[in-house]
Amino acid sequence: LQRKYVWTRTEASRFIDSILLGLPVPSVFFAKEQGETMLIIDGFQRIMTVHDYVKGVFSGDGKIFKLSNTENINARWRGKAFAELDTEEKRRIRSSTIHAIIFEQKHHRNDTGMFQIFERINTGGRTLKAQEIRNCVYQGKCNDLLFELNKHDSWRKILGLNVEDSRMADLELILRYFAMRDLHIRNEGQLKQINLAKYLNKYMGDKTNSTGEDILDMKQDFITMIDKVFELLGENAFKNLKKESENFASKINPAIFDAISVATSYAIKTEYKFTEGNYLEKYKRLLKNEEFHRASSSRTTNIENIKTRIQIAAEFLYGVTYEW
Repeated sequence: LQRKYVWTRTEASRFIDSILLGLPVPSVFFAKEQGETMLIIDGFQRIMTVHDYVKGVFSGDGKIFKLSNTENINARWRGKAFAELDTEEKRRIRSSTIHAIIFEQKHHRNDTGMFQIFERINTGGRTLKAQEIRNCVYQGKCNDLLFELNKHDSWRKILGLNVEDSRMADLELILRYFAMRDLHIRNEGQLKQINLAKYLNKYMGDKTNSTGEDILDMKQDFITMIDKVFELLGENAFKNLKKESENFASKINPAIFDAISVATSYAIKTEYKFTEGNYLEKYKRLLKNEEFHRASSSRTTNIENIKTRIQIAAEFLYGVTYEW
């Protein structure tokens, strides 16, 4: 799986220290797939930590994996790599038992089945974020596309980060774009309010078995949209103004991201020419608009507020009327 390794060297060292002390290792949880493959529900950090330590390279930074030289690590192996342990200590790690519990879901996977298992099981370490769970549950072309698009140059520049987020927040924003873009043609668009996590689950689940043509259309749509946004707004795209200031915040505001990304995509589809003046100034005026601010800062998953902020963004920036 493409889940990131997120443990720090200190956390990893503590786990190896526990094994060397002979403490029991918590069970790992796998999900059995067709073709006898196993998805790791819980235990990836532990499995990779043992693998990395024996191999000698720490996945967190690509450097030699030596245990932390701190007091909470036993003095006998403090600061040592696997190759520096004595024969008995090496054998203790190699022969340690890790019990595995294996789930097999007989019916179609959805957010009431496998997603619920991923979400609820937390035997140790860090609780999985929603997008990390989706990455495990909804394997397929759509999931692969999110990883591909997350590397796109314009997107990384807007995020201001060369390294992809280890907890997949950047991937979730890309998924969120597609889900908000299509909200008006889905059943959820007829509701008064959406549960965002469940909606993103359902959307990604629906896209799991998408055709190659659909995936290609999604790819071209996102790239065209994000390149245009970066061209017009640069690294300030999707960011709010700091309170009582003309300076932009450092991080993307998800509700503003919805509005600008979907409005820009819509303008492109209507063959708007993007030949007007300073779009950054228009963007600042948009952020200061009271109705846009309200729709972007309170009850942000209310359908009417989602529609309102997209419509105002489309009108302010491009002079086009977004039709729901």
